[in-house]
Amino acid sequence: MDDTNEIRTPGAEDMAAEATVLRLLLALHPIQLTVGELVREIAGEPKDFALKDAVERAVRELTAAGLAHRNGDVVLPSRAALRFDDLLD
Repeated sequence: MDDTNEIRTPGAEDMAAEATVLRLLLALHPIQLTVGELVREIAGEPKDFALKDAVERAVRELTAAGLAHRNGDVVLPSRAALRFDDLLD
């Protein structure tokens, strides 16, 4: 995710993972990505369970916040997230 050497709290790490996942979903929309594809896009082929887990937690939190939708293993940005992205452009 972020390769800086600064020390972050677990909450800050989770927020960074959520931001990374959401940015990727928005950048690649309308391409539909699975959670596994998100993991590979963000972390390559992680041997570290923590990276895979961080992406999965990010998807869960973004979905709970209404910024992403999950249909089975496929994850999409929500309409609200897409509109917000349009407003920032």
